[in-house]
Amino acid sequence: MRLDSRDITDHKPISPRFAFGKPDRDNHMALSDNLSPNLAWTDVPEQAKSFAVLCVDPDVPAEADDVNTEDKTLPADMPRADFYHWIMVDVPPDVRELATGECSEGVTEGGKKQPPGPKGARQGMNNYTQFLQGSDLEGRYFGYDGPCPPWNDALLHRYRFTVYALDVEKLDLDKEFDGPAALGAMEGHVLDQATITGTYTLNPDVA
Repeated sequence: MRLDSRDITDHKPISPRFAFGKPDRDNHMALSDNLSPNLAWTDVPEQAKSFAVLCVDPDVPAEADDVNTEDKTLPADMPRADFYHWIMVDVPPDVRELATGECSEGVTEGGKKQPPGPKGARQGMNNYTQFLQGSDLEGRYFGYDGPCPPWNDALLHRYRFTVYALDVEKLDLDKEFDGPAALGAMEGHVLDQATITGTYTLNPDVA
């Protein structure tokens, strides 16, 4: 498989248009356009009966104690964990492209409950559900919500957009599922996959 995008260049910085948060001189971070990026996939296996789309940041601090704390810097070599920004499954086999903004446009405070997307597709709960607990934005976040790494993080974050070709029309998942559940349901059903990786930071001292 091959994955292309008009909005993301492999291993290059992601535009703030596609992020949940953008740099802000006074407050470090401000809410951004949060557009889902264009993705287009080709060279698909003939046996593909559906697709899944995931976006994962593998560089999120495993400990949140000093996240976004003044006069603190999160060292680049601290333990890291996966943060799921997008989990979409059961994408019909005739869908080969997602338009810019087709699945998200703007930040929805409290989260998108019925995120837009291809007819028949299902979208899981991303990790902003956990990360924003106790804040003014607390809620249940489904669908795509883009990058917003800690503004005091010394590490440049990577965002892996992956499209999976599957040999089943629908995955066996509960109504409310998350990234690990989707990956578990896909085990043994992946025919092929392709990935584009973009980078993003809110720390002005990180290149």
